[in-house]
Amino acid sequence: MDEQIANMGQTSSTVIDLAVSYGPRVLAAALILLAGYYVGRWAGRALDRLLQKLDLDATVRILLTRIASTLVVLVFAIMALQNLGVELLPLIAGLGIAGAGIALALQGVLGNLAAGLTIIFTRPFKVGEYISIVGEEGLIEYVSLFTTTLSHPDRSRVIIPNRKIVGEILHNYGTIRQLGLTVGIAYDSDVGAALAAIEDVLRRNPRVLQDPSPVIRVSALADSSVNVDVRPWVSVPDYGAAGSELNRAILQSLRERQIVIPFPQREVRILGRES
Repeated sequence: MDEQIANMGQTSSTVIDLAVSYGPRVLAAALILLAGYYVGRWAGRALDRLLQKLDLDATVRILLTRIASTLVVLVFAIMALQNLGVELLPLIAGLGIAGAGIALALQGVLGNLAAGLTIIFTRPFKVGEYISIVGEEGLIEYVSLFTTTLSHPDRSRVIIPNRKIVGEILHNYGTIRQLGLTVGIAYDSDVGAALAAIEDVLRRNPRVLQDPSPVIRVSALADSSVNVDVRPWVSVPDYGAAGSELNRAILQSLRERQIVIPFPQREVRILGRES
């Protein structure tokens, strides 16, 4: 019993000695880390305000502010470790070895990270532009270090890993798209009047952009009709609605002018055979 009491007393004495020796250091390290967290947030906000005045892309601005905040916190973490008396050189060597193993295990993640940095700094597209890539298309909603998010007119989202984007053929429509409509005019109708009617419809529709100018041209002399290509430019959000509105308005305008849109026709001749 006396031996147990002695051991407990020795343990208590050891704990008290450690608390006296290292307690202030641990407390100081904790305060340094806490200060680093708040200083990092302040530095990130200050840099963000500065970059907003420079009119940088939102994705680049967010990346730079996060890097700045992380670096500030890292500096304070090193100060906290030094305050605890930790030898940094062996620690850095150990982290290097561990980092090599982690890199091998996370090749896909690191590939997305490298591709994300490439996208952010080369800027093949920006938020708000419409792109088509790897069999998907949509409006760029958000670009992060690891993924790019596209939104569709049906309000669905497509999230593409960045490594699937870098190195692929990219079709960037920008902020406007060109509609591709085809109107068939009967051969015995006035094609000039039909072109004038279509041009008037495009001029009246508020979704159609006048710069660049809409393209209206006779594209083919088909079997049953004179085909007219109608290719106006519209903003990306108006792409779906504009096509429907223009088809309806063109049909109504041609009917009012008694310009015929013919049905497909075939002439079949039956030749009699003498008996």
